[in-house]
Amino acid sequence: MTPAASPSPKRRKRAVLPYLLIAPTVLTTAYLLVYPLVRNVIISFQRFGLPELVRGDAQFAGFANYAKVLADPEFWAVVRRTLWFTAVNVVLIMLLSTLVALLLMRLGKWLRLLVMGGLVLTWATPVIAATTVFQWLFQSRLGVVNWLLVALGFEQYRDYTWFADGEATFGILVGLIVWQSVPFAALSLYAAMVTVPTELYESARIDGAGAWRVFATITFPVLRAMFGLITCLEVIWVVKAFVQIWVISQGGPGQATTTLPVYAFQVAQSLQRYDLGAAVSMLMVLLLVIALLAYFRVLYRQERDA
Repeated sequence: MTPAASPSPKRRKRAVLPYLLIAPTVLTTAYLLVYPLVRNVIISFQRFGLPELVRGDAQFAGFANYAKVLADPEFWAVVRRTLWFTAVNVVLIMLLSTLVALLLMRLGKWLRLLVMGGLVLTWATPVIAATTVFQWLFQSRLGVVNWLLVALGFEQYRDYTWFADGEATFGILVGLIVWQSVPFAALSLYAAMVTVPTELYESARIDGAGAWRVFATITFPVLRAMFGLITCLEVIWVVKAFVQIWVISQGGPGQATTTLPVYAFQVAQSLQRYDLGAAVSMLMVLLLVIALLAYFRVLYRQERDA
């Protein structure tokens, strides 16, 4: 039996080349994503305050930080607020995105390109810039919203201070995050909708199906996985929203807009308890993973039974 010939040096070089090409990306990703996560996990199991940050002699604390956070009623109030904030945002994002995607399907070529261009520009607007614009819109004296409401006859909104009202601030933040999120979801859903065979729609219309029935029996069932994926991405986007809340209200007034990311930052920076802040952030990640796994399980069952 003739022994197998060893690969030539040229062939071995070709086999190694793809790994060398992706190595910088993999290493950069590991440094920017994996290392901070691992470091955060380690800090959450240590006594890590300002003295330890300076001296660098943090001691192992076990689950003491997690026990302290979980025993705090304020943490659970923030969790409930975060869940409510996420639910309101995601429902509005998916509803409006679906409507916009269906609208794009019906528009003519040039008008569709115009709307898509507007969506892309909205999506590309930096978070800080968009947040600043919303602050200007709702300024008490110079804001366009108050001026418009007064011009329409609502005198009670003259010099109205939106950001001193917890519910109003909550609603403004919901509007801001929905406005920033709809373009991505709408364009993704539109890209998926154009892949649905037109023969299915033609058959449904011949059978007399209306627009709602066509969507419920064809569009959504065919694209259920895509709807599920975008919903999961939007849940992640909303839960981790920090910049918008911090710039506009810093979690106030009171604690009306304090969500888990803001709460973790407040604990870490205001109290200088970086260990408790790390524990809060890890619990947030854990809750998010549990919610997404439960959603994926339901989605998998629906796909299996379909």
